[in-house]
Amino acid sequence: MSQSPESLSAAVRRSTLLLSLAGFSSMLAQRICDPMLPEIARALSVSLAQAAQVVSVFAVVYGLSQLIFGPLGDRFAKFRIVSLATLACSLGSVLAVFAGSLEGLVLSRVLVALAAAAIIPLSLAWIGDTVEPVRLQACLARIGVGTTMGVVVGQLAGGLLVDSLGWRWAFGFMALLFGALGLLLLQDWRRQQSAPGWVRHRRKAGVIGFVAQGLIIITGPWSRIVLLVAFVEGIVGFGAVAIWASHLHRSLGLPLSAAGAIVALYGLGGMLYMALAARLIRRLGERQMATLGACMAGLSAIVLGAAPFWQLTLPASVLGGFGLFMFHNTLQANATQMAPAARATALSLFALSLFMGQSVGVLLASSLIERIGSGVVVALAGGGMGAVGLAFAYALAWRRTAPATR
Repeated sequence: MSQSPESLSAAVRRSTLLLSLAGFSSMLAQRICDPMLPEIARALSVSLAQAAQVVSVFAVVYGLSQLIFGPLGDRFAKFRIVSLATLACSLGSVLAVFAGSLEGLVLSRVLVALAAAAIIPLSLAWIGDTVEPVRLQACLARIGVGTTMGVVVGQLAGGLLVDSLGWRWAFGFMALLFGALGLLLLQDWRRQQSAPGWVRHRRKAGVIGFVAQGLIIITGPWSRIVLLVAFVEGIVGFGAVAIWASHLHRSLGLPLSAAGAIVALYGLGGMLYMALAARLIRRLGERQMATLGACMAGLSAIVLGAAPFWQLTLPASVLGGFGLFMFHNTLQANATQMAPAARATALSLFALSLFMGQSVGVLLASSLIERIGSGVVVALAGGGMGAVGLAFAYALAWRRTAPATR
């Protein structure tokens, strides 16, 4: 049977497209603040480390919220939760537009993070519940394209909007985007309920069932490895990227729009990986994918941190994104298999580890900038990324020799 998206019904394709756009918006909301941090610090009269709270607190709340949405997604209608969460993101973005202090801005970001936490994990889980296994990979790739595009546009839009219209306009744009998508998602969910023959997956597992399943996930040797690697990847991979635009602005004197555009190439590299993923997986296998991807991401970060000319940062950003998404896709594929019977819970725990690591990475990087310099911080994170890739490749080899290990 074909795995092409065209083999899916029109209804599933439409729903998947909306979920992909929701994932795009979720990542856009997360990354749009990265290039805006210096301007937010100036406008609100705070330090860069204090302004970084709009990124780090977002990641903390996003991660902790997985403990809520994981069991909710396994118990209630995942698609409806995503729809309502998207509308809540719109409300949080409106509050950000009118924030008059750092505290108010952080509080509005908390609301957005709390709601956005439901979007990507429950979208992936909904597809896993709805789509036949033979077509699953094609649908998951669509969600991956949406989230990767969110990284690209988030970095680029943040820099362009702050240089042209001001940082508040960025949140106004997010409010409109989330509002429109939320209404479309809710309309599609209602259509699903009235459509004859639509498969509805509603797990009625109680709290005890969730706790038992959660314990199985976090106590399994292989699950613990996957979650630990996700945490470290969040620190040295996704977390460190948040200061790239600030580093380019401070060290090379680039405008925030230009710095954001360069970091946006990171997401473009991720999209390039998505286009070549099927071929690479067949040729390399997951051990080589993990090693090569992490080493590419690490080396690119080292080059970007030490580059004396901005021209060198262009290929470094593209290759860095290509490598990080190659590694992350390999890690995520292992995460989806931790507990197929409670996929929403497993993916939520994975996201919790990843985003808690990202929060630690943002806080650590922003606090070290004034002490050792942004270039050194970026380069150190690159070295850490290479190390975690080698460690995970070794773990994959270990697992192959212990097939009974979870």
